[in-house]
Amino acid sequence: MNAVLITGGTGKTGGALTALLRERGEPVRVASRTPAAGDPEAVRFDWADPATHAAALHGADRVYLVPPVNALDPLPLVEPFLAEADRTGVRRVVLLASALVFPGSEGALELAERIRARPGGVVLRASGFMQNFLAPHPMGERILRHGDIRTASGDGRVGWIDARDIAAAAAAVLTAPEEDAHGHGEERSDHLLTGPAALSYRDAAATLTRHTGRTVRVAPVEPEDVADVYRAAGLPDTFAASLAAVDANIRIGRDDRVSTAVLDLTGRPPRTFAEFVRDHTVHYR
Repeated sequence: MNAVLITGGTGKTGGALTALLRERGEPVRVASRTPAAGDPEAVRFDWADPATHAAALHGADRVYLVPPVNALDPLPLVEPFLAEADRTGVRRVVLLASALVFPGSEGALELAERIRARPGGVVLRASGFMQNFLAPHPMGERILRHGDIRTASGDGRVGWIDARDIAAAAAAVLTAPEEDAHGHGEERSDHLLTGPAALSYRDAAATLTRHTGRTVRVAPVEPEDVADVYRAAGLPDTFAASLAAVDANIRIGRDDRVSTAVLDLTGRPPRTFAEFVRDHTVHYR
């Protein structure tokens, strides 16, 4: 019983984490709704189906926990899973949480508090993903189709982070000796993950324009217009409204933060936004 169960194993951070751990020879179990047929360690997992939880946890002593997507209150779905993890003897749970403030997400904050309080619990609070600037994310789709970023954030800045750096931080925590991963106060059980610099959407648009050959501009809009974009992409009304409200928080500087956590955990600095764009120029053609 020494495998790492990766929930959201085919997602932005989960896929990168799976590759990193396998490179290090760590046994993994890749959990997703549609497991890859050619992967013997892929297992079907559905937050809404507790019958899948025990099979996914079989043989795992560590868990990378990505909460249900598009859910402001993940607790009702995650609680049965955590109970099963306790029953099967999981010793470490690493939660991917958001550093951005989502109005109405009190349940997500409570989940993070529960993980911090449990033995072996670690919370990674990630800033906005650089991958949001790529399709199929609604913002990335907008950049491809219209060459603009619709935002109500003004000149507010975010410490954008590459999902690959989140995965690297998670790998470091999941493979660290017990005494190094946690156990000496909140600083060991909670990490704010950001990129190396806080950027506004105008900063990001200028970098995209400079490195892709595609002109990208910022189109200032009202929060309700932002919500409409997310609703049109199929997100639930309440979640779309909460995402739009995040722009208002960015505008007043609530997410203008940069940390050294990626460097501290992995031994190397996080990627810059320019590096991210250069790595993905093919996606903008």
